[in-house]
Amino acid sequence: MKELLKKSEAELVKTLTEKREALRAFRFGVSGSKIKNMKEGRTVRKDIARVMTALRSITK
Repeated sequence: MKELLKKSEAELVKTLTEKREALRAFRFGVSGSKIKNMKEGRTVRKDIARVMTALRSITK
C-alpha cells in the first residue's frame, strides 16, 4: 500500500486498467477451464480495491 501512495494519479489509473484487464482475462480463463490457481481472482480483486483506495486518498 505504501508504494501505491507514492505513485502519481496517472500511474494509478494505468495500474487499475491493467488489473481490471487481468481480472477479465481470469474470468474468461475460468469459464474455459484454463485456470489452475483459483486464488488468483481474489488477489486481483484485492489489488483493484487497494488501487482504488489509493486513488481516492490522492484526490481528496
